[in-house]
Amino acid sequence: MAKRTHHRKEGLTRNSFIAISLLAVVAIYLVAPFPHPEWLSGLLFWRPEGMRSLDFQLGLDLRGGIQVLLVADLEPGQELEPGAMGTARRIIENRVNALGLTEPVVQIQGTDRIVVEIPGVDNPAQAVATIRETSLLEFVEPPSGISSQSLAAGNVVRTTYAMTDTTPITSSESVTQTPLFTTILAGGELERAYATRNSTTSEPVVAINFTKAGTRTFADYTATHVGKVLCMVLDKEILSCPRINTSIPDGRAVIKGNFTMQSAEQLALQLQYGALPVPLRIESYESIGPSLGSIAVEKSIRAGAVGLAVVFIFMLLYYRFNGLAADLALALYVVLNLLVYKLIPVTLTLPGIAGFLLSVGMAVDANILVFERMKEEVRRGATLNRAAESGFSRAWTSVRDSNIATLLTCFILYMFGSAFAASLVKGFAIALALGTLINLFTAIVVTRTLIRMILGVLETWLQDRPWLLGLRRGND
Repeated sequence: MAKRTHHRKEGLTRNSFIAISLLAVVAIYLVAPFPHPEWLSGLLFWRPEGMRSLDFQLGLDLRGGIQVLLVADLEPGQELEPGAMGTARRIIENRVNALGLTEPVVQIQGTDRIVVEIPGVDNPAQAVATIRETSLLEFVEPPSGISSQSLAAGNVVRTTYAMTDTTPITSSESVTQTPLFTTILAGGELERAYATRNSTTSEPVVAINFTKAGTRTFADYTATHVGKVLCMVLDKEILSCPRINTSIPDGRAVIKGNFTMQSAEQLALQLQYGALPVPLRIESYESIGPSLGSIAVEKSIRAGAVGLAVVFIFMLLYYRFNGLAADLALALYVVLNLLVYKLIPVTLTLPGIAGFLLSVGMAVDANILVFERMKEEVRRGATLNRAAESGFSRAWTSVRDSNIATLLTCFILYMFGSAFAASLVKGFAIALALGTLINLFTAIVVTRTLIRMILGVLETWLQDRPWLLGLRRGND
């Protein structure tokens, strides 16, 4: 029975070592600073199309970007509604995040101003337009007897949506000059809008899904108006007026127009995030260079490399073979962190780099706890193999509790950053939390597998030389 258990343990250790080696090779390849095939970037399906890249994302302090100051544009005597600026800030932050411009700084300044800082903007005009503009989409029924010329794309019309002018139109001439279209559905019934391509022509289009209530309204209307024209109007301007060929019961529709993929994505964002609760005007707008830039990045990398080297040397000199296993696990820990930063992606700012470096220093804590437990077991006369297994099992509760405490601290910092628009604090919290989670894998699973491999090959030789593992017998 004991022999069977031993063989099973050897098999699990071997399989774990192979899996860890494959993971290390893939991670090193993806993190390495050379061009990767485009199809690899295409696998990042959770990121918006056009934003899929295996490059590191740098924040405003390292890369530069734009800074926009928005001011509430109120009529004389008009007052802000309570909470309006907070809602506007959240909507703007959602819009910027949806553009793929991660970790924006969007914060309220005073009572009627919002400051937006966006790192690494390739198209500042598009970003500013998306921040500021609001698009109202309406599905409208044209009045009877209207000419096809009046339904041409680009014509500006009146609709019954939120209409304040109730003066009836009595003449056909006024209908022609100022057409009044009946609104069937408006943007408030929109659940989702996204840019895609027509499956037949491959031209960019905007696909939209309605809410349950909107789906019912749309289905009922299209079922009773087959053969009639239904116009799609954006900000009172006709996009298109297709004919209803059949009922549409699933609440899905497509907006066609003279779109590029970029303009389709911008329209989808404007429709998705709806109207701002308060009109905003741009008080100032400027492109800014990185405040720290390449010099700061170079110094941060140098500081991290020196810190890692010191930790590696200390662990190797003090714990020998155990230290070698811990160093290999720590090297994999660094590579996995960088890989996660690329894949999510996590925007690298100076506070984020500080969180990462702090997590590197904490990454060997678990190994030190394990190795000290191993020392206690060896002093009691345990074999090296049994001492290693006992060391990991007995140190686990301490490792678990310390990491949970760190994660709770990260959660508090993240909530603080969210509540007060301090995205740099959020960046620090995210980097430290990711490092803590990855540390649980490398410090326990990876180090344990490596030590088992070392002992599986050299246990007999090391049994009389425990000092090569940084251990001492009780009578030494």
